[in-house]
Amino acid sequence: MASGSLLSSFLGALQASLAVLLTIFYGVIAAQFKLLDGQSATSISKVCVRMFLPALLITRVGAELHLDTAVRYVPVLIWAISYTLISMAIGLLGVRIFKLPQWVTPAICFNNTTSLPLLLIQALDATGILSSLVIGGESTAAAIKRATSYFLVCAIVGNSMTFALGPRLMDAENAPDDPDSGRKEEDEEEDSQERDQNGRQEQETGDPDEQTSLLPRTVRDAHRQAYNHSYDRGKRHWDRLHPKAQYGLGFLADFFNAPLIGALLGAFIGLVPPLHRVFFNSQEDGGFLSAWLTTSIRNIGDLFASLQVIVVGVTLSSSLRKLKRGEHSGNVSVISTLFIVFVRFILWPIISISFIWLLVTKTNVLGDDPMLWFTMMLMPTGPPAMKLTAMAEVNGADEEEKMAISKILVITYAVTPLTCFTVVGALKASQAAI
Repeated sequence: MASGSLLSSFLGALQASLAVLLTIFYGVIAAQFKLLDGQSATSISKVCVRMFLPALLITRVGAELHLDTAVRYVPVLIWAISYTLISMAIGLLGVRIFKLPQWVTPAICFNNTTSLPLLLIQALDATGILSSLVIGGESTAAAIKRATSYFLVCAIVGNSMTFALGPRLMDAENAPDDPDSGRKEEDEEEDSQERDQNGRQEQETGDPDEQTSLLPRTVRDAHRQAYNHSYDRGKRHWDRLHPKAQYGLGFLADFFNAPLIGALLGAFIGLVPPLHRVFFNSQEDGGFLSAWLTTSIRNIGDLFASLQVIVVGVTLSSSLRKLKRGEHSGNVSVISTLFIVFVRFILWPIISISFIWLLVTKTNVLGDDPMLWFTMMLMPTGPPAMKLTAMAEVNGADEEEKMAISKILVITYAVTPLTCFTVVGALKASQAAI
């Protein structure tokens, strides 16, 4: 019986991992048949991160968060920050010992915390192997929604730290010591924005085209004047600050992004009982916003996981085409590949499953929710985030380094089915701890 249960769990986890890999493959197919290209994938990725993910956070976190359940998410936040910082230490140590490229550290530090885990949970739900973690007469659907909210809270930490720390880790020797390193690029970007704005103004004086605003001219003029006034005042105050103060404020600003704002808004709605009632209760129970506003936000939020994974496939297809041409292919050593795969798919699963199991069996800090234990065991595992290529762009990496990063992403996403061993281990550990 035990061997049959283990085999069933393994096959279910393998099917779920293959479902994720096939979804990535569909993105590759879309790129190969020119249904999507790099530019469209970038646009889709932007709308996913800046619109669909915040919407998903508002509905999932807000619906699950109550005054009496908010304490459940504290361990997730602490764990997400802790394993990210520990991963950073492992990456820096590995780079120093094995003389690896600097980009290995963010590859170790930042794993895919959003689209892949969400899609994996959906696939695991379809296989039915998570029903053993549902206790107390709760429905499996409710437990799965709660698991999704745990992953989303973890994703808040991942998204906030990725671009705040990632570019600095790409060039760990120089980035922390030069507070003015990004000022020229920022000034050039601001000048470019002003030129683009002036160009649009001049363009709107002629025949309208696809760039012409649909707003009335009085509204456009008022907006432009308010923007210019606010920008000028802000720039004057900014220029008076010491360069180190500018660097510190810029570093803190990097932590704030659209997903974090969506999560804070969802938390605010969830923790204020009247707002929670009108957003998430049925109409009979006072939820007069639920049927139209909440449903519309949930509809666009549900697009995030699958669309973002499709974008991963498109990006990988672009990388493969560049590799096939053989130009600036980049050098990825066997040691770098094995080190990243070992840490992401072997070391962290062993650490996380063992540590969470000990916490559950020896203490009461994680409560009595098996789905929380299971998701926390899975959080540190998986391939590096696709944002690694974007971090290389931000840091001004050369073409050879960017191609090396593309290679390592192709390899690590190709071995994603290794996650099934982590799923089985986490499932059995959680079952044993119940």
